[in-house]
Amino acid sequence: MTELISQRPTWAEINLDNLAANFHAAKKFIGDTKYMAVVKADAYGHGAVECAKRLEAEGVDWFGVALPEEGVELRKAGIRKLILCLGGFWEGQETLALNYGLTPVVYQIEKAAILNAAAAERGSDISIHIKIDTGMGRIGVRFDQVAEFADALLPMEHLRVEGMMTHFASADDLGQNDFTDLQIERFNRAVATFREKGFRPAYLDMANSPGAVAHPSSRSNLVRLGGVLYGLGGDVLPPNIDKPELKPVMSLHTKIAHLKTVPTGETVGYGRTFTTVHESVIATIPIGYQDGYSRTLSNKSRAIVNGVAVPVIGRISMDWTTLDVTGVAGIKIGHVVTLIGTDGDASIKAEDLARATDTISYEITCGVNRRVPRMYRSDIQ
Repeated sequence: MTELISQRPTWAEINLDNLAANFHAAKKFIGDTKYMAVVKADAYGHGAVECAKRLEAEGVDWFGVALPEEGVELRKAGIRKLILCLGGFWEGQETLALNYGLTPVVYQIEKAAILNAAAAERGSDISIHIKIDTGMGRIGVRFDQVAEFADALLPMEHLRVEGMMTHFASADDLGQNDFTDLQIERFNRAVATFREKGFRPAYLDMANSPGAVAHPSSRSNLVRLGGVLYGLGGDVLPPNIDKPELKPVMSLHTKIAHLKTVPTGETVGYGRTFTTVHESVIATIPIGYQDGYSRTLSNKSRAIVNGVAVPVIGRISMDWTTLDVTGVAGIKIGHVVTLIGTDGDASIKAEDLARATDTISYEITCGVNRRVPRMYRSDIQ
């Protein structure tokens, strides 16, 4: 006999139709080029496998992951399009690239040698992309050391330099356009140097989401779309510019687990940070900071119940959050609560939560823990 297991009523809804709409809106806005969908970090918390399946069906050219393990997950799920491992690989993972047809980013000559040797042992070649550090300052071949790196790479006959890439430090800030332009200039010089050495990279990849939208000269022939795919452009694209029309892909919901009436002057939650100023109806909902609903939202955020925005009151704890639902008509245990999304005329965006916690929307959606099940919605069956 199969045991039926009921789940806690807390979930994230992922609208795959909106994901597809965002991809096509970005394509229409940006124009004719190749498109990489960045699905690292479990597609920014949206679920890499399901998002990749839909985007592959919609015609995306590449997928971008941070780790080879993420690429392997996609391959095992049946994804066939090209997959770029943006963070490169750790020693010992070169076999994953070979076994699963992943394209590693390379920026250390030692890693290049490891990959070349592994490919030589199998009697095969492997495609790589070279990352140039044009000013981000994290990983990459420094823009002023490109010639030496290219010379060291020349004898490695089993590596095919299929692409070159860089990453912008401040493409979202139009006040720093001079630096973005400098990064573009440095990258173009690096590409010219590689070509002078005899390399023929097919893909030139500079533009992330803000680069692709706000800096047309950075688009080259491959752009990397991350946040805009998930409708998260509000705080990562420059304000007051033309941009594609985006729809949020994730919404976050739970249900009221408990209701009680609390008299004036009583406190609620750890640290007694909230005190009622009148007789209040308090709802307790089963979501907390372990689920990714940050403790820093305590006494700051809002939720939506029956189409009414209500305040989050008291400290958010590991598994529970409390709301002041005084005055919400017909409130009952089991009513749906929206923490990100729209209900009636009320709406809360991931960007709103990010603003309240001094971060960006990417961290909000990435932070929604895997113990919160994803429910996928699509009109395409």
